Amino acid sequence: MAAAAIAVHLPKHASFLPNPKLPLNQNSSFLGVSLKIGRPMSVNRKMKGPVTVSAASTSKTVVTDGDRSKQFYINFTGFPFPLGPFLNRRTIRTEAVKGSIWMFEQEQALGFSSVSTNIRMTVIKLKSGGLWVHAPIAPTKECIQLIEELGAPVEYIVLPTFAYEHKIFVGPFSRKFPKAQVWVAPRQWSWPLNLPLEFFGIFRAKTIKDGDLSTPWADEIEQKVLSSPEVGIGPYVEVAFYHKRSRTLLVTDAVIFVPRKPPSSISSESLLASAKNGLAVKILSKGKQVPNDPVVDTPNTRQKGWERMVLQILFLGPSNLLEPNASFAQMSQKLIVSPIVKTLVFSKVPEKVRDWIEEIASDWRFKRIIPAHFEAPVNAGRSEFLAAFGFLDDLLGERYVNRPPSLSILFTSLMGKAASYFPPDDMRTLSSLDQFLVSVGAVKKTVSGRKRR
Repeated sequence: MAAAAIAVHLPKHASFLPNPKLPLNQNSSFLGVSLKIGRPMSVNRKMKGPVTVSAASTSKTVVTDGDRSKQFYINFTGFPFPLGPFLNRRTIRTEAVKGSIWMFEQEQALGFSSVSTNIRMTVIKLKSGGLWVHAPIAPTKECIQLIEELGAPVEYIVLPTFAYEHKIFVGPFSRKFPKAQVWVAPRQWSWPLNLPLEFFGIFRAKTIKDGDLSTPWADEIEQKVLSSPEVGIGPYVEVAFYHKRSRTLLVTDAVIFVPRKPPSSISSESLLASAKNGLAVKILSKGKQVPNDPVVDTPNTRQKGWERMVLQILFLGPSNLLEPNASFAQMSQKLIVSPIVKTLVFSKVPEKVRDWIEEIASDWRFKRIIPAHFEAPVNAGRSEFLAAFGFLDDLLGERYVNRPPSLSILFTSLMGKAASYFPPDDMRTLSSLDQFLVSVGAVKKTVSGRKRR
């Protein structure tokens, strides 16, 4: 659920859909703006017709017998909001790449609100026969059973970010597999108290280094570290990984793909609670009369609950929760950078982010992406990944075109406009929050160390 906010992480997040085509969201209004061809990325790409991004079809999803005693897990921690569910977490395992990569998902809720999303752990089987675990989730009995069914020992446990919502499970998870090595992203910190990793139950952890060929999995999995300057109360740190054999890119919060339908890991109770016309809906209704109709459990009601969840996760205060479908349609079914991450983090350090994504795109020939939240795996390659960061050129103000734009640059620019378009009314609260944080000094108004003019 991760929307990183200046290093204060707020929550963000799979149904598997049949290849929806979405090179350009037809509800977006970017086409009314004159096309600007941005600085060409340093990647040679051959385009053979329209580019599409889609949710990948997966081979097999596994759930247990639903024994709630195996789903029991207590967690009331988290600041400023505790992370739910507080007592029970259902785990769903899906095979993303046959015999090689599995995804484990649980529901994660924001405090006592009706906002939930999915959080994902990805497990890769190495040539050694052991398992490499990315971003552990709550180690319930059900979760551990689903791991053990893979018939291989856990060799490495990896924390790819500083974010609390992922860090909190590493200690408990590692105690279930005491022989496994624990590796963590560099520059770990926490807020409001900057506590050591040992406080979270993480002991003898090794630090992941950018492009380090000495890591024990280097022959199979490569890594690139984004470590930003401190733009607020701490730095934003995320490690991207590339599994070479399957051509799979793993990220935590860098990009997301919001599915049209809610993830199966989110309970019907949560969806129905979100569909209720509570206080948040009454405040964010564009002045319209809010009915007090009872909530009836129907597919349409659950869908409304999901759409409301998504908009609150992406925008904090969207313009219209009463009728969320229009804004939801513009934000779903495409690979994007979360509005919160874009506004409160990446917009502060665009040069750093651009260097990171260009290295990823130039060095790794991935064909699918597995983020830690929302839909996965996503059938997307380098062009689609770069397009999600199309806003960076506007922030940097660089317009270098040394030769006539190629078809690939044209498509990437078009896709970037679509992926970077967020409804202005929905962005209003987030923009106001950004301005407030800057005014009180909680966030630096910088661009890669240079003051904005």
